[in-house]
Amino acid sequence: MNVTKREEFNTQYNINTLNPLSSKTPLSNLADKSLKYTSVFWFVTVLIGQWFFFYYIMSFYGFSVINDNMQIWNRWEAMGSTPYHAGDFSGNLAFAAHAIGAGIVAFGGALQLIPKVRNKYPRFHKINGYVFLSTVLCLAISGFYLVWIRDTKPLTLSGVGTTINGFLIIAFAYFTVRYAINKKIANHREWALRLFLVSNAQWILRVGVFSYMVSGSILGMNPAFGDVFFPLWTFGCFVMPLAMLQLYFYAKRKTSTRLKFVASGVLCVLTLFMIIGMIGFTPFLLLVMSGEPISF
Repeated sequence: MNVTKREEFNTQYNINTLNPLSSKTPLSNLADKSLKYTSVFWFVTVLIGQWFFFYYIMSFYGFSVINDNMQIWNRWEAMGSTPYHAGDFSGNLAFAAHAIGAGIVAFGGALQLIPKVRNKYPRFHKINGYVFLSTVLCLAISGFYLVWIRDTKPLTLSGVGTTINGFLIIAFAYFTVRYAINKKIANHREWALRLFLVSNAQWILRVGVFSYMVSGSILGMNPAFGDVFFPLWTFGCFVMPLAMLQLYFYAKRKTSTRLKFVASGVLCVLTLFMIIGMIGFTPFLLLVMSGEPISF
C-alpha cells in the first residue's frame, strides 16, 4: 500500500478513533497508570483499616450488647464521651444500633467497591447493596436521634457536623439508587463512592485525629486537643474526602497529564497520612478492647 492509499484508508476508517491509545504518549500512559495505581493504594489501605474497625466494633460493642455489659462503653470517658446512660433503654439501643451499623457499613461497603466482586457475583453485589443502603439510612436516623433528642446540648460543632453528614448520607443514597434503577451505571458508581465516604466519615474523623496527633508530634508541633484543627476536622472529615474524590473524577475524565499527576500525588499524600493515623489509631483500639485504663 503506497503512501497516498494509506492516507485514504486511514481517513476513511478513522484509525485514531478505532484505537485511541495509539495517539497516547508514554507520559500520558504513565499519568493514567499513576492515577490508577494510586487509587488502588488508597483502596487497599481503606480496606485494611475498615475491616480492622469492623473487628473492633463487633468485639467491643457487639459483645457488650450480647453480654449485657453496655456500661463498658463509658471507657471512652477519657475522650469526653459517655455513650452509656443508666436507665436510658431507647438511647442505649439507638447508640448500639449506630455503632454496630457503622461496623456493618465498614465491612460491607468495601466489598461493594471491588470490581471482581461486582462482576463475578452480581447477585451478591445487589443484595449487599440493599443491606448497605438500609444500614446507612439507619445510621443517619440514629445519628439524628442521638444528637437532637438524646443529647441535651445538640447545638455543638460535633452535633451540627453529624447532622450535615446525615443529610448527605440520605441525599447520596437517593442518587445512588436512582441511577441504579435508571441503569446509568457510571453515575451510580460515582454516587456510591460518595455515599461510601460520607457513611464512613466517623472512621475518617478518628483516623484524621490520630494522624494529626502522631504526625504533629513527629514534626515537633506539640499538637493538643484544643488546636484549631479539631473544629475544622469536624466538617473536614467528609468535605476533604469528597473534594479529593471530585478531583479524582475530574482528572480521570481529562487528558491533561499534569492534572492526573497532581491528582495521584495528592491522593498518595493523603493516603500516607491516613496510614499514619491508622498506625496511631490501632494500638488505641486494642487498648480499649483490652480493658486496661485509658489515659492521655
